[in-house]
Amino acid sequence: MYAKRLQSSLVELDKTLRKQFEGKTVVVTGGTGSIGTLIVRRLLELSPRVVRVFSNDENGQFFLQQSLKKYENIRFLVGDIRDKDRLARAFENCDIVFNAAALKHVPLCEYNPFEAVKTNVLGTQNVLDAALQANVSQVAHISTDKVVNAINTMGATKLLSEKLVVAANHYKGMRDISFFCVRLGNVLGSQGSLLHLLIDQLRREETPAITDPRMTRFIVSKARVVDTILRTCTITKSGEIFVLKMPAVNVMDLLEVIIEEIQPHIQNQKKPIKIERTGKRVGEKLHEELMTKYEYERAVELEDMYIIPSELEKHEIIPKPIAELSSEFVPKMSKEAIRKIIKEILPEFMNL
Repeated sequence: MYAKRLQSSLVELDKTLRKQFEGKTVVVTGGTGSIGTLIVRRLLELSPRVVRVFSNDENGQFFLQQSLKKYENIRFLVGDIRDKDRLARAFENCDIVFNAAALKHVPLCEYNPFEAVKTNVLGTQNVLDAALQANVSQVAHISTDKVVNAINTMGATKLLSEKLVVAANHYKGMRDISFFCVRLGNVLGSQGSLLHLLIDQLRREETPAITDPRMTRFIVSKARVVDTILRTCTITKSGEIFVLKMPAVNVMDLLEVIIEEIQPHIQNQKKPIKIERTGKRVGEKLHEELMTKYEYERAVELEDMYIIPSELEKHEIIPKPIAELSSEFVPKMSKEAIRKIIKEILPEFMNL
């Protein structure tokens, strides 16, 4: 059923997305963050009635507003998902909600664990409650691969947020609303990412650092991630966790390629650059995983993603070959493949 819905060209996909969002009122919480901004910009291309950008980042609101002046169907709402009353006002007469608001930096969440709980857990529940109150039709919750076998506060709170979203489908009563999750890896070029950090370090003539050279990660480009997120709204039945299939990289390879590509554009940075090894940070994993083995047993596999149905629903387990789910063991991208992606996105950050 899912596979048939995904057999379309890019042109057909755009038509499908336009049909889904045209004339709709959409709220994007965390709408000035990396993922939120991508969603907002793409939605505006699909002729929605209005897009409401909900965020507690005043400066982010101001600069996004300046860059989107040509659009008349966008509204900017300062607010926090910790504030249920403000969410209720933002969701009035809304059709679809993308919940991209979160505390996402692992070390900060380790040192401020209850703040992570307030946003990632209690804030998510506020979003669900406000959506039920407003009778919206869909809530897409943005999650992370750090929920899998979580060892840190950020992963644990985002795991609980997934559980809250899936469970909401079982107390919605007669409301025609679907709650579901989209689980992502590391988005290249997102705010606070390795690319931003390296550019700043090299401009300040600081020594780039890696915590552990053995580290691996799943990565996804911004160009791919946004249409995938929007597409899940066209195929959800409710309660699923959509997991993108993503390539894995050795973080040391990624670091070296980024430095090689950035260095020619940085003044006073023509000599060879050594990479400092600082040791693993608090709460940091050496490797990431797409899903647990238990989730994989239930998952429906498509060409570019997995769909994990709610374990609260009866489902058929279809035997399938065992897949490697850890970034440690899957084949890694070559430096040439990494370089191609970095060259595509670098001008955005270097003002080239």
